[in-house]
Amino acid sequence: MAAPKLTLYVDVVSPFAYLAVHVVRVSEPIATRCLPDLMLAALRYVVLRAPSCQERSSPSADARALELPRLRPVRGELRARAAGRDFQALWQYRADHDKSTWINRERLRWARLFAVPMTEQIPPGWPQSSVTVLRALTALSLIAPGKVGDVLAALYHASFASQQRVSTAEEFLPIFGKVLGKETADAVAAQCTGEEAKKLLMANTEKAIESGAFGLPWFVATDPAGKTECFWGFDHLAQVAAHLGLERPVGGNGGEGWKAVL
Repeated sequence: MAAPKLTLYVDVVSPFAYLAVHVVRVSEPIATRCLPDLMLAALRYVVLRAPSCQERSSPSADARALELPRLRPVRGELRARAAGRDFQALWQYRADHDKSTWINRERLRWARLFAVPMTEQIPPGWPQSSVTVLRALTALSLIAPGKVGDVLAALYHASFASQQRVSTAEEFLPIFGKVLGKETADAVAAQCTGEEAKKLLMANTEKAIESGAFGLPWFVATDPAGKTECFWGFDHLAQVAAHLGLERPVGGNGGEGWKAVL
């Protein structure tokens, strides 16, 4: 029977992609009990441009209108109409605000449960433009694919744990250099603006979309029997492990997090 395979699609903006990469690489019980299985499972970090993924996979406004039932007028809407205000715009603003609040709470909850370094403050300028750093990571996947996970981990830590910007070459290349050494970092800098890296980044994004991705992290998992399933979100990590037949840690640093996703 073949070894299980796992492809993890990530970017550098999503705190939940950071959580996913950290847990499968760094958390002590996973590093000793789960990571070897994941390494045998041919874990790959595929970098993609998340905005393109979300834009391409989002339904049109008309489709959303068909999917969502029309809300009955409520007191707040009647008051808004009487005041000549757009209730739908107000409702959307409140929904967006509440969603942002929820996402922020969730990232901190999971970070605490899995002991992932993350500050309560969001990174400066977040969500910052990520195209340049994603092209650099894609170039790295062409030069030294085995180092992509190490550089991703360093970028995530710099952004979410150390409050550093990692958007421009001046900001992220020193991190590349610290992890890779000057020679490899210089090679990445030279290649990240080339067509090969740009085309591969877009190809990765298209491949994620074709598999059904609409957000990150996105897991494409193939079990030993050859059955492939896709999973979205850090909170589905236990389902990924179950599908691959991998043991889930239950104790030690990060063990409380695994209990929470069971």
